[in-house]
Amino acid sequence: MRLPFLFVLGTVMIDAMGIGLVLPIMPELIVEVQGGSLADAAIWGGVLSTAFAAMQFVFGPILGNLSDAYGRRAVLLVSLFVMSLDYVVMALAGTIWLLLIGRIVGGVTAATHATAAAFMADVSKPHEKATNFGLLGAAFGVGFVLGPVIGGLLAEYGTRAPFWAAAGLSALTFLAGLLVMPETVTDKTRRSFSLRRANPVNSLRAIAALPGIRPLLWVYFLYSVSIYVYPAIWAYFTTERFGWSPQMIGLSLGIYGIGMAAVQGGLIRPATRYLGERITIIFGMTFGIISFLLLSLLTNGFIALMLIPITALGAVVTPALQALTSRATPDSQQGELQGVLTSLHALSMVLSPLAMTSVFAYFVRPGTAYYLPGAPFLLALLLMFVGFAMFLRSRPQVA
Repeated sequence: MRLPFLFVLGTVMIDAMGIGLVLPIMPELIVEVQGGSLADAAIWGGVLSTAFAAMQFVFGPILGNLSDAYGRRAVLLVSLFVMSLDYVVMALAGTIWLLLIGRIVGGVTAATHATAAAFMADVSKPHEKATNFGLLGAAFGVGFVLGPVIGGLLAEYGTRAPFWAAAGLSALTFLAGLLVMPETVTDKTRRSFSLRRANPVNSLRAIAALPGIRPLLWVYFLYSVSIYVYPAIWAYFTTERFGWSPQMIGLSLGIYGIGMAAVQGGLIRPATRYLGERITIIFGMTFGIISFLLLSLLTNGFIALMLIPITALGAVVTPALQALTSRATPDSQQGELQGVLTSLHALSMVLSPLAMTSVFAYFVRPGTAYYLPGAPFLLALLLMFVGFAMFLRSRPQVA
């Protein structure tokens, strides 16, 4: 299983790199195909990002259910093939509408994270699940750190170069999967596909009906919304509060990404082995609450930078929570579960930026009654505290 294991980790990393590769050139590319100002490009950039997240929300459960019925191998390989073609289309796009279609298709294929997680659940013993889910998170973190760096370098060769690179990476990963990826869904665990059940609402109902799962889904969602405060407002917050340059902001995000990858790839194994998933989640959410409180009050940029590695310790929550929910879900519904988690995460990517940027704007605009750039972190603290309280009351049953 070593090569298939590495293939799945590589797929997740390629997904993340593909997203990050195109970030540095999107403003220039949108102006190139649409015209107008940078402000206009920012609006279209928001539309493209929202479309991407919305497709993940809708198709996460569909792909998860498809993988329960037809297997992880088929879903992953088809998605990688379509992803490589999608990047080619975006590389050739001459209108904003073609870019939008490309982002919509990209959001569908990026929902394969659910299938990758279901594969990990298939091949992992109960005590290994948190570790292996952590490795998925680490692979995504590494890809997301490398993607913008490589994309920025490739931008020297034009706005289309990163798309060609992403297409090539996806195609190579597809070919590797053809050679090494086995099928892990057996006749014993296979479950027939139902389109009615595969939509996000019905999938959520089906998973939430499992004993003890509903509160864990709420905790996962609240945690995702709160933790997304970082990508949502970090650039605006650090510019307003500390006067950081774009280079400094990029450096700080890189440190955070590396820290998250290190925690999910290395710390999660000993944490869950010696503490168990439940205590690990309590540990991670406690660090998250403390970090939010400190960031909401800080006025010193150097201290904020030094706080980043401590903040990254909270990254143990996601893989430990995934492991806990996976252990409480029957083997025949692992794909469906991971699809639901992907949908909840995508929904948080839609809602969190709207809420966090609105709060930030209210507390920094001229004439505001109370100037507080760190206000979004207080909102994130409140959401995480509610999730923390719900988790302490939860009692999931292991399937």
